[in-house]
Amino acid sequence: MRFPPEFLDDLRARLPVSEVVSRRVKLKKAGREWKGLSPFNKERTPSFFVNDSKGMWFDFSSGRNGNIFDFVMATEGLSFPEAVERLAGAAGMTLPKSSPEAAEQARHSRTLLDVVELAARFFEAALQSRAGARARGYLADRGLDPATQQKFRIGWAPADRFALKEHLGREGVSVEDMVEAGLLVAGDDIPVPYDRFRDRVMFPIGDLRGRIVAFGGRALDKDVSAKYLNSPETSLFHKGGLLYNGAGARAAAHAGAPLIAVEGYVDVIAMVTAGFPGTVAPLGTSLTADQLALMWKIADEPVLCFDGDSAGRRAAYRAVDLALPLLAPGKSLYFATLPQGHDPDDLIRASGKGAMADVLAAAQPLADILWMRETEAARFDTPERRAGLEARLDGLLAGIANESVRKYYRADLGNRLRGLLVPEAAGGAGRFQGRPAAGGFRSTGRGGKGGFTRGAKGGDRRFAGPEATPAVLSPRMSTSPVVRGARAVLPAREALLVLAVLNHPWLLDGHAEEFAVLDLVHPDADRLRRAILDVIAAHEEEGGAEIDVATLRAAVLARDLGGLVERIEAALTHVADWPARADAAPEDVRPWWRHVLTLHHKNRTLNKELKEAERALGDDPSERNFAWLQDVQGRLAAIEGTEASIEGFGALSGRPTRGL
Repeated sequence: MRFPPEFLDDLRARLPVSEVVSRRVKLKKAGREWKGLSPFNKERTPSFFVNDSKGMWFDFSSGRNGNIFDFVMATEGLSFPEAVERLAGAAGMTLPKSSPEAAEQARHSRTLLDVVELAARFFEAALQSRAGARARGYLADRGLDPATQQKFRIGWAPADRFALKEHLGREGVSVEDMVEAGLLVAGDDIPVPYDRFRDRVMFPIGDLRGRIVAFGGRALDKDVSAKYLNSPETSLFHKGGLLYNGAGARAAAHAGAPLIAVEGYVDVIAMVTAGFPGTVAPLGTSLTADQLALMWKIADEPVLCFDGDSAGRRAAYRAVDLALPLLAPGKSLYFATLPQGHDPDDLIRASGKGAMADVLAAAQPLADILWMRETEAARFDTPERRAGLEARLDGLLAGIANESVRKYYRADLGNRLRGLLVPEAAGGAGRFQGRPAAGGFRSTGRGGKGGFTRGAKGGDRRFAGPEATPAVLSPRMSTSPVVRGARAVLPAREALLVLAVLNHPWLLDGHAEEFAVLDLVHPDADRLRRAILDVIAAHEEEGGAEIDVATLRAAVLARDLGGLVERIEAALTHVADWPARADAAPEDVRPWWRHVLTLHHKNRTLNKELKEAERALGDDPSERNFAWLQDVQGRLAAIEGTEASIEGFGALSGRPTRGL
């Protein structure tokens, strides 16, 4: 049986190689790949590697390699059609019927891809023509330079009703194929089909293989009723099942970049250009279940970005309702709130990449947003009201299909219910802990720093300035020799983050920019960070291979930083500090470093919000502002508690782990 290439491509896109292989081989993450023991030979040292971005597996013990079909055929003794059938069942796909009609459909799909590609080239050329000057001006105003236009293959559809139709006709394309590709408007009441896209900036939409299958057009004329116009549904294009920049984001996510969903095409381009390559957007609709499933195939915990206004809040809540029944172990969502009135493109152009990074660092998990929706602007000062809240939550959680996830959600929200009321002695008068009676979503902070935070009387207050805020330290951190006795406090987290990179420079693989813009309070930490980056940059400019620890340390210490490094290393006396040392195993260091980095981002963001809450309470000592302050203090205390979880790392370095 012959299978259409499009069907096999879709099947490969839905099933990462690591997912298929892990059913028979125990895999461990090894950088950007996975490794395990060969299923074909007995061995003690792993020689079997899987690369999801390439869609391949490699067995160096036997010299074999292949894709998902080859693996199933080799390990289960199946024929190719049987392997396809087995994998299609695992992916929930229906096998195509074998018939002359199916073969003709596959051939026709290839023809339509050629037609759409010809249209894309026409639009690109039109943008660069004299007539495309207005469109080029619009793109320049949006900050999209010629190199960016070329990278994303942006074009322009001329205003003439038949410009594309006549061009494709000269290329030998039939009107029927133009209509079927969604390029012309036709119908029983339209005697002469005409171009669907006219006087619009054109954004090509690709499938997961990067092939152009459709277009999104942005009108240049303000009087046009539809500002944005997408291709219609075709045999190539199903807008509810694709993402703008899906192919590029998938490759970036496999290389370690976070997967981020924004609203529009220009937002995606601005994000990718600013250094967030794993950014996608739905195609002119709200996020669909198919798009969410596709995102979870790419990354376990995508981040959804929303505006901080009421419309953004409603969109976030719709995403919660969409995702809740579909949650699975390890698969969830985070929600990031943009400053009110800003989209990612605006924010990056106004305040730079760092402002967007702060927004993403303050993203909140789905459970927090669900709780916020069910409890914001409400009172629970009677048994009946509290019972009503519990009943609503029970109904929502009953919709979670996965039993394990449902169990943990019940436990999490149950804990929140038990801590619901603010004690009356603290001025609570029956409202839920840490929540104001009104306000809801509000973007706080300069340059977009903040998250889903609380409203305050007097409108949209802003942080007073970008001055460094002393970090609130946990008891363990505050008594660390790294910080004790110093006139200017060097936060222990900052010291550990930078020292870990000095001892494990491979941590910067895929994270160099993030490390370079990391918000460090203390000048000594920043000085050590800059020295590390300068040495690595100089090493790369000289054409050297990946720098080793000894070379990096020698060059950094030569910059009069030996005393600082010595003091930090001498202070590493706590059990949770050891992954920063040079002898820690990479498999232990990587999750530990990401964990500490996440705590640092959250701590910096919450300290800035703490100052805002204190200022608001000083201006207006109301119950609402008191609740806001308590909420921020509680979240800071929760971060302190998570430091203990660092001690769970370490088995691969020979250190004992603590059981539950």
